[in-house]
Amino acid sequence: MNIYVGNLPRNLSEGELRETFQAFGEVTTASIIKDKYSGQSRGFGFVEMPNREEAERAIAALNGQELKGRALTVNEARPREERPKSGGFGSRMGSRGGRGGFSGGRGGFGGRR
Repeated sequence: MNIYVGNLPRNLSEGELRETFQAFGEVTTASIIKDKYSGQSRGFGFVEMPNREEAERAIAALNGQELKGRALTVNEARPREERPKSGGFGSRMGSRGGRGGFSGGRGGFGGRR
């Protein structure tokens, strides 16, 4: 079973997360999601436990429990929803057609004659 764990303390390690769940049974993986730019914890993670009964016991026992001063949110992870793929640069331009708001290619200084 894949378990979502939210409201994690920012200084919690993946090893500590694993240990917390190992008290209830075998843990296959424990991962904390990190910001791809800063590398800082985003405050949530996932734990995989192969035995459903052990996983359900862990969820029941840990949901709402404090860990390093933070009340955990623990439940069965839902499948990831498909989000529309962004079209890249022009996708946020709306009706401006990707021109970034500029009108024409010659605006500016009045030109020389």
